[in-house]
Amino acid sequence: MASSSLRKHDPSSSWTPKQNKLFEKALALYDKETPERWQNVAKAVGGNKTAEEVKKHYDILLEDLRQIESGQVPIPNYKSSIGSSTSSINVDEEERLLKYLKLQ
Repeated sequence: MASSSLRKHDPSSSWTPKQNKLFEKALALYDKETPERWQNVAKAVGGNKTAEEVKKHYDILLEDLRQIESGQVPIPNYKSSIGSSTSSINVDEEERLLKYLKLQ
């Protein structure tokens, strides 16, 4: 997901689909209240990713989500048994991101 961001990235910081899935699962496991969150996420992702790299990947993902939610980018038509997204303006950014990731 974030590896297919709307912006161009340094090829040396590319993420595999497997790393992205591990990243998504780690975000759900290590929430914003977790001490040393980014170090834990980096360990869960593996592939020698640093805490700084996973934090940057997270920031890129949030920016992508903001652009999608603001209508700057159309939401892809993913097939899902859930039916539709349930994001709300009153839900904080992290919760919206996790809901979005679950739809993927």
